[in-house]
Amino acid sequence: MSSYPLPDEKGYFGQFGGKFVPETVMPALKELEEAYLEAKKDKDGFQKELRNYLRDYAGRPTSLYFAEELTKKLGGAKIYLKREDLAHTGAHKINNTLGQVLLARRMNKSRIIAETGAGQHGVATATAAAVLGLPCQIYMGEVDIQRQRLNVFRMELLGAKVIPVSSGSCTLKDAINEAIRDWVTNIRTTHYVLGSVVGPHPYPMMVRDFQSVIGKETREQILVKEKRLPHYLVACVGGGSNSMGLFYPFLADEVKLIGVEAGGLGLSSEKHGATLAKGNVGILHGSKSYLLQDKNGQVLSTHSLAAGLDYPGVGPEHSYLKETGRAKYYSVTDEEALEAFQMLSELEGIIPALESAHAIAYLKRLAPSLEKDKIIVVNLSGRGDKDVEQVAQVLKNKI
Repeated sequence: MSSYPLPDEKGYFGQFGGKFVPETVMPALKELEEAYLEAKKDKDGFQKELRNYLRDYAGRPTSLYFAEELTKKLGGAKIYLKREDLAHTGAHKINNTLGQVLLARRMNKSRIIAETGAGQHGVATATAAAVLGLPCQIYMGEVDIQRQRLNVFRMELLGAKVIPVSSGSCTLKDAINEAIRDWVTNIRTTHYVLGSVVGPHPYPMMVRDFQSVIGKETREQILVKEKRLPHYLVACVGGGSNSMGLFYPFLADEVKLIGVEAGGLGLSSEKHGATLAKGNVGILHGSKSYLLQDKNGQVLSTHSLAAGLDYPGVGPEHSYLKETGRAKYYSVTDEEALEAFQMLSELEGIIPALESAHAIAYLKRLAPSLEKDKIIVVNLSGRGDKDVEQVAQVLKNKI
């Protein structure tokens, strides 16, 4: 997008981004950036192969669905769901993993590693590695392994080795730490498939670009259905890849962008993942961005019912969009997300991922406040199969 030339050549979105990594990692990042920029220009080779995999293997384009019953229930604006839950493996994650594993093969890397929280990125990485013939190891916190046992089994079934992480809070942050350690040790042979728009440059740019297929399809589909652009785009934000993928192709348009973070047990409880609401600027996992930290700069523990939002940082581009006011960020609690999980299931016959349920929950505030001729598109970033057992247990405990 010529009107939005970010990141700059050093990997910054305004003051956010960059490369804050050990010297041993810098050559690998430079190699990755050069390979990616070459692949981006390779229309008849890399880009064509990726498009073919996304279409024939991942099932793109995913549908844009008018949620008529949800619209009636909430009143006000028309609500459309971008159905990333229909993509192969059940979430948007496959868009990025196919791109990165194809790139790894182009770079002659012989091994794939990744981290995962909710397990969807791990499953998508294991899937891409399987179909493209590369061995794969996935780091996952022990807490997440317990609440996402189904996804752990899926990864192992796909041929990946799942490595439990028992340090720190035993969640996504700690899994990323271990994956980075592995990458530093095996940098010549290994490609690290980072799962969100976080980390050192070029990852935030590269993951955004791979995920922007979501927004590009949404633009084309809504113009066919409504002959106009939506008034609001809504998506959940953990690290922020599904939301950046939706937002990016609309940045130059007069469309309001809303990211929804994990409010957990409430913003005053200190048990949440609302980085943009409660965090401040610091450095985490190789880039400068907003993060949840104490007055001494120590990264705080987070909480969310949704494992994929249980992360103390956020992508640097989201920090830039917040600072410039281009996007607005809000939070919803575990309780609100749980209600939205049940509401969408009952009204539309669609069981959303708990992460996506946060975006659905925000509609209860937004949709009724708008006129009936307004249009909202929500990114339904994943399906809730992985969360059904966890939700059943939570609801059982409430009875």
